[in-house]
Amino acid sequence: MTTQTAHKQQNNDLKAGIIRRMVQVLITILIQAVVLFLSAGTLRWWDAWVYVGIYLAGVAVNAVFMLRLNPETIVERGGAAASTNWKEWDKIVGIVFAVLYFIGILVVAGLDERFGWTGQIGLVTHIVAFVAYVLGGALFSWAMISNAYFSTAVRIQDDRGHTVCNAGPYRFVRHPGYVGIILQSLVAPLMFGSLWALLAGALASLSLIIRTALEDRMLQEELDGYSEYAEQTRYRLLPGVW
Repeated sequence: MTTQTAHKQQNNDLKAGIIRRMVQVLITILIQAVVLFLSAGTLRWWDAWVYVGIYLAGVAVNAVFMLRLNPETIVERGGAAASTNWKEWDKIVGIVFAVLYFIGILVVAGLDERFGWTGQIGLVTHIVAFVAYVLGGALFSWAMISNAYFSTAVRIQDDRGHTVCNAGPYRFVRHPGYVGIILQSLVAPLMFGSLWALLAGALASLSLIIRTALEDRMLQEELDGYSEYAEQTRYRLLPGVW
């Protein structure tokens, strides 16, 4: 195979991987919308429409930056589940989180909207929750854009020359992406006006805290330079606490 042919094949693989990931994300958003509106039993739920709109806008903005700066990371996130060195424990913890975050919160919130379990929550609470949700998404995207090895699966990416990231939000905590998602998990129920959905949000956050602890230990044991980075950036999720 000539150099030109190999380069062309790499470009084709990159494009195919990006398309695959885009399809995955769009299907995820569609499933979330279906879950929300079916659970609520109505399409006349403005909180859900705002949520879907924020999600779509966030994905679009994230895609603009990722396509320019880290297109290979998009491909990694789309095919990480097929990796042979995906940690077995993460297949459990990651799935538990995904079910709680992408399905559990939405089902409970939708049922709460249908049956009125929580009652009315003030407009200010809704607005604060929306703002916090956007901020959580922005932090998650900042972490993804900063870290070329930001995968959906916990693994050492030897095939991509995995190195330590200490740029962007990684200067402050070692797992900023998880901080953003934990924040979203806790405020999304309030965004929907559902106190009952906070239970699913809290469990989703707990699963991410467990994932953080296990992943951080794995990185210190297996990724060159990470132990030194951990000594400089002391906290995993919350500065001054842990």
